Amino acid sequence: MKKRWGKLLALALGASMVFNLAACGAKTEEKTSQSKTSTTSQAASASKTSSSASKTSDAKTGEIVNLKWVQVGSGQPDNYKAWQENINKYLADKIGVNIDVEVVSWGDWDSRRSTLVNTGGDYDIMFTNANTYVQDVKMGAFLDITDLLKDNAPKLLASMPEDYWNATKVNGQIYAVPTYKDSSMTFYFIFVKKLLEKYNIDVDKLKTLEDLTEPLTKIKNGEKTAPFILNKEGVSNSLAKNYDSMGLPALGVKFSDSSKKLVPIFEQEDVMKELKLLHKWYKDGLINADAATLAEKPKYRPFGIEQGWSGAAKTVWGPNMGEEVVAVPWGDTLISNVTVGGSLNCISASCEHPDKALQFLELVNTDPYVRDSFFYGLEGDDWTYTADKKVHKNNDEWKMAGYTQGSFFIVSQRDDVDFNQWDEVKELNAKAIASPVLGINLDVTDFEDEMVNCVEIYNKYKSELFTGTSDPEKVVPQMMEEMRKAGFDDMQKKAQEQINAAK
Repeated sequence: MKKRWGKLLALALGASMVFNLAACGAKTEEKTSQSKTSTTSQAASASKTSSSASKTSDAKTGEIVNLKWVQVGSGQPDNYKAWQENINKYLADKIGVNIDVEVVSWGDWDSRRSTLVNTGGDYDIMFTNANTYVQDVKMGAFLDITDLLKDNAPKLLASMPEDYWNATKVNGQIYAVPTYKDSSMTFYFIFVKKLLEKYNIDVDKLKTLEDLTEPLTKIKNGEKTAPFILNKEGVSNSLAKNYDSMGLPALGVKFSDSSKKLVPIFEQEDVMKELKLLHKWYKDGLINADAATLAEKPKYRPFGIEQGWSGAAKTVWGPNMGEEVVAVPWGDTLISNVTVGGSLNCISASCEHPDKALQFLELVNTDPYVRDSFFYGLEGDDWTYTADKKVHKNNDEWKMAGYTQGSFFIVSQRDDVDFNQWDEVKELNAKAIASPVLGINLDVTDFEDEMVNCVEIYNKYKSELFTGTSDPEKVVPQMMEEMRKAGFDDMQKKAQEQINAAK
C-alpha cells in the first residue's frame, strides 16, 4: 500500500504540468512488485470510496455541523475571525453548517495539498485541479458524489452545463464540483499603464512573444530592472498553450490537429522557438536572475502573462498590484478537459457529513450573498452593498482566491466599473475553440509507472526551462533522453491507443 501511495504522491507533486492552472482566473521500482502493489491498493481504494459514497449525515436535528475547506490563496485573511463569525451565522441559519477555511499560500500549496491527500488529512472539502485530480481519485482520497448530488444538491447539479460535470467523471462517476467560471483559456500580456505611456509603447502591435522583445528592453533599460518577473513556475501555464496536455507530462495534442496525434511538446518547432526566446530574454536581463528558485512573485510587476479575461485588468490584476494595467490578448480562446478542470472542489472520502458538505457547496454556487462573502470578504469591512445591489470595495486586502470557490456568474458586479465582467467570461466560453480531444478522459492505469517516472523527470527540469534560465537546445534533449529511458514512448503509445479508440 505504501509503495503505491508513494508512487501516486509523486504524480500528485506534478501539479504544474504543461498547463499549470493554479493561477487560473484571475498555476523506479520493479515492474512485478509495482503491479502487485497497484492491484491491492486499487481494491482498497475502491472499497473505501464505495463505502464513503453511501454515507449520509448522522447530524441530529438542530445540530450545527462543522466543515473544513482547504483552498489556495495568499494566506489567511487578516480579518478572518470576524469574517468567519459573520458567514457562519448565515450558514447556520440556512443549512445548519459552520465553515472553517484554511487558505494555503501559493508557495506552500503543492506540498500542503499533497500531504493532505497522502495522509487523508483533516479536511472535508479541498480545492484541486485537473493536473492531480484523477490520480487523487484513484488513491481513494475523494468521495464519489454522483448519487449524493441528486438528493442533496439538485440546484447545484442544475446550475451548470452537463459537459462540465462530464469533464469531472472518472470511470463514469463524479468526484468533484467544477467551478462554473472562465472555463475556457485566454492569455493576456499585462503591462503597467504608466510604463506604456512613459516609453511610448504601442500595444496594438503586440501579437506574439517576439513582439515583446523591444518594449521589454525599453522598460528594462529605463527602469534599470528586469520587467518580466517570474517565479519558479515560470511561464508553464502559457508557453505550450496551443497543445492539450491531457494531464500528461511533455505530451500533447495540438488544438489545430483534427487527427488527434499526441506529440512530444518540447520537441515541436513552435515550442522550441519560444523556449529559445525565453532563454535569450533571461540572458539579456529581461527576466529576473532568481526566477528558477523564487517561490512567489512580488506584488508589483512591470509586465506579466496572465490567464483570464480583459475586464480582469480593472477588477483583478490592476487592483492586486495597486496600479492601472492594460491587458493585451495573446492568441485564441481555447477549451479542453484541463481548462474546465482548472478549479474543482472535492469532498474527502473520510468526510463525516458529505450531505452537508454538498449543501454547503450548493450555497457557494447558487446563493449570491454566500458567494460575495467568499469572493470579496467581510461585508461592512472589505466591502458594502450599494443601493442598486452592486459591491463597493473598501480595500484590496482580501486574500482568498475567488476562482477556487464557486460560480463566477452569481458574483455581484462592482460599482467602480461600468460593465459586468462576467458577461465577457460567458462570451469567451461560448466562442472558445474546442480541443480535438475534449471529452476524452485518459485512464493512466496501463502506463502509471512510466507516467510517474516521467513526471519526476519533468519536475526536475521544468523550472529552468520555463524561466529561460537554461539553454533549451541542451536541456530538452537531455530531459527527453531521460524520459525515454523511463518509458515516455510507451506512455505516448498507450495514451494514443485510448485516443484512437475514443474517436
